[in-house]
Amino acid sequence: MRKFDAIIIGTGQAGPPLATSLAGKGQKVAIIEKSDLGGTCVNTGCTPTKAYVASARRAFVARNSEEHGIYIEGDVQIDLKKIKARKDKLVSESHQGLEKMLQGEKNISLIRGKATFLDDHSIEVNGENFFAEKIFINVGGRPRVPEEFKTVDYLTNRTMLELEEIPEELVIVGGGYVSLEFAQMFSRFGSKVTILERGDQLMKKEDDDIAEAVTEIIKNSGIKVLLNSNCIKAEKESGRIAVIYNCEEGSKKIMTSHLLLAVGRVPNTDDLGLEKTGVELDESGFIKVNDGLQTSVSHIWALGDCNREGAFTHTAYNDFQIVNSQLFEERKRKLSDRHLCYAAYIDPPLARVGLNEKQIRKKGIKAKVAEMPMSQIARAKEKGETFGKLKIFIDAETDKILGATFLGTGADEFIHTVLDQLYAGASYQVIRDAVHIHPTVSELIPTMLENLKDPVENRT
Repeated sequence: MRKFDAIIIGTGQAGPPLATSLAGKGQKVAIIEKSDLGGTCVNTGCTPTKAYVASARRAFVARNSEEHGIYIEGDVQIDLKKIKARKDKLVSESHQGLEKMLQGEKNISLIRGKATFLDDHSIEVNGENFFAEKIFINVGGRPRVPEEFKTVDYLTNRTMLELEEIPEELVIVGGGYVSLEFAQMFSRFGSKVTILERGDQLMKKEDDDIAEAVTEIIKNSGIKVLLNSNCIKAEKESGRIAVIYNCEEGSKKIMTSHLLLAVGRVPNTDDLGLEKTGVELDESGFIKVNDGLQTSVSHIWALGDCNREGAFTHTAYNDFQIVNSQLFEERKRKLSDRHLCYAAYIDPPLARVGLNEKQIRKKGIKAKVAEMPMSQIARAKEKGETFGKLKIFIDAETDKILGATFLGTGADEFIHTVLDQLYAGASYQVIRDAVHIHPTVSELIPTMLENLKDPVENRT
């Protein structure tokens, strides 16, 4: 049995920096990877999808610049093979950088293969046993595939990125941010896209007005949106895919060449052998952790998507920061220090931090709101991109910022104006009294905060 001070399972966003930190402290580290280095973000998430989003944006601009006085003669040609090749190059560069980093450290052993727990301290990989005093689980997640779709050739976010020909038709099941990003990018590439969503709105976690605005943006992208589509399933029919829905009202059917499933993710914990350990899971298979990301076994930690405490690249990296601080730093970071934040990279993007109106109402917090439609912002009008709105919520008793939802051009960047104030614990007056650069979108944030509206609980 090979012995290490620490074993890390998985090379997602938390694993490699933790490995280098442990190794830098003189500890002997094994980091195990059964697939490609880098986890979801590098291979099937942020890096590849945002490369595709960028290409789709170029196609949109090429086709829609006449009102700016720019004319392009002839049809805009889309070469998906070239788009994929660019994406593959970016991914490959990340693989090479990670491998060089991990193999360049003498205290790190990169082990290729599938890890399975033997007990609380021991792991088997490729028939070889490994022992460590500390174990860190960083195994991520994968797309959820309901039984109703397993008889057809469905696509996921991973396989969608391997296509080399643009689908003539694309049906997407699900109405979250993964669905909307792929829907808009492939509509801009030339596919006829339909979204089926079981619920009564897209982006179900967002406020109703934001979801309505997102739906308008998606429909304006040429995408058909079918809400309240229950009992969705798929069958093979004449060499194509029949997507059947609305069984309660008399089933309806859509024929398509391609079907993308975007109905959530499940953790990669079901085949780790965790039943041989004392590590506790929740009802969905996610690993339960405390404020320092320790599992129910104190020398085993869970980081990244498998712990259900973020499911984003930035939260996975912050998981590393939390664990690293708990192990080595005087200032101990905690999971409870973190403010929820994320973006959906539709065009224009949606960005969130902290609480939204739905959550404030549910918690019964007395709050005021500041709002601004993008159509009233000079910079947005100058760019010709006036879709969306800005919302900021303020605690009526403490004057602290509770959260913000921004939908509009550049929202994924200027949301950090609010995010930083949340971490600073500052009163909203700090931003209200700040002088921002003109012309920008963020210059309207101080103006918004000069005009707080009625308490959230009084809004209809």
